[in-house]
Amino acid sequence: MSAALELACQAAGEWIEGLDTRSVAATATLPDLRRTFGGPLPGDGQSAEEVIRTLARDAAAGMHGNAGGRFFAWVFGGGLESALAADWLVATWDQNAALYSASPASAVIEEVAGEWIKELLDLPLDASFAFTSGCQMAHVTSLAAARVGLLERFQWNVEDNGLFGAPEFRVLASDQRHITIDRALRLLGIGRNALEILQTDNDGRVPVAVLDRALSGDTRPTILVLNAADLNIGACDPFRELIPLAHSAGAWVHIDGAFGLFARASRTYRNRLDGVELADSWATDAHKWLNVPFDCGIAIVRDRAAHRTAMTSSASYVAPTSVARDQTDWNPEYSRRARGIPVYAALRELGRSGVEALVDRCCMHCLDMVEGIGGLPGAEILARPTLNQGLVRFGRPGASPQENDAFTNETIQKINETGEVFFSGTTWRNRRAMRISVVNARTTERDVKRAIAAAAAVLTRDVLERPSN
Repeated sequence: MSAALELACQAAGEWIEGLDTRSVAATATLPDLRRTFGGPLPGDGQSAEEVIRTLARDAAAGMHGNAGGRFFAWVFGGGLESALAADWLVATWDQNAALYSASPASAVIEEVAGEWIKELLDLPLDASFAFTSGCQMAHVTSLAAARVGLLERFQWNVEDNGLFGAPEFRVLASDQRHITIDRALRLLGIGRNALEILQTDNDGRVPVAVLDRALSGDTRPTILVLNAADLNIGACDPFRELIPLAHSAGAWVHIDGAFGLFARASRTYRNRLDGVELADSWATDAHKWLNVPFDCGIAIVRDRAAHRTAMTSSASYVAPTSVARDQTDWNPEYSRRARGIPVYAALRELGRSGVEALVDRCCMHCLDMVEGIGGLPGAEILARPTLNQGLVRFGRPGASPQENDAFTNETIQKINETGEVFFSGTTWRNRRAMRISVVNARTTERDVKRAIAAAAAVLTRDVLERPSN
């Protein structure tokens, strides 16, 4: 076993050290990977050492370098050194972090990490929390609490009676919501048809007048979902105006803050989220801006009783405690990793000032990249970042919008094929764009310059190769 572990540690070190020089995009094709890893189930086993040696060697070409500083697709954080090392320990200790009795240290460390997160984000200190697999399950956890809390007002016990015969829900969410909201409603039995879409303004925010009209005269149990940084342009809804309006109509307000909630840690950017603390529940990801390894989401709920009612369960073989915190009272899992330990390690490594510096640095790098690439010939800026997300589009003079949609997709692919950098595409306001997302603690000014240079080289080559009229 020690030989295999030593090989894994060596391979991990080589992977991290090579992030700056290796292609950011995976280079192996689907047929390559199926040929390498496929075949019938082995009849006889191999040594652990040989398994790890071949796995590390053969998988590398099929892995993106998203742990490094030049990956700007989607919203993937890297891995802080302490958080990554702590995650290795989590796997080694192999604890089921569901109950204090099953892993005392895991329960206490997670308890402390949750309290620190609320303090860092300046959210109600008496709120409950849960570490989940990601923001998808953080939404499910939070909205399950909302389902309990809202239906109690209608004298309906949803935990005992389910939703058959219950008052009909409606869920107000913006046209810029994340798809995980839709899936959370499906998983909770509320359903997509409960969604009522709120049209956002040119800045991607829900206007007060739009919400006021949607709330008017409807007495059904209502959930309002607002964005603390949408995935395309980092737009944050006007919480200070919208949340009291929703509360006056009896609505539960849930915040999708998958990455943007961490802007609360920055004195420069926290004003973008003014009033977000007034909500009833919040969801975010530690594996985004906090840079802990996948997977780790966080749900925070103001109504502790509704949260616990929605999640807790018991059985004769379970050994609950009335003194310590049992994680399963707040999470939708009985078998779970000790996700709070890497969070605890990251917060110990960074401290409040380190998280603030990380947020500020990412926002600065995003702005520099959007302006640098958007200023190139053949490029235009669709949305400057208000936080750490921005959009750039590519086009040719005289081309139709559809042709420039295709050209944008082609340009993104060509940039990624350089291996210097990796971006993803999106559709915003019916136009294709390249999304620039910066949340990695490893991103530097040099990485930004390399990204701009890669885009410039692709656009220059396109001009040279374009046939003359």
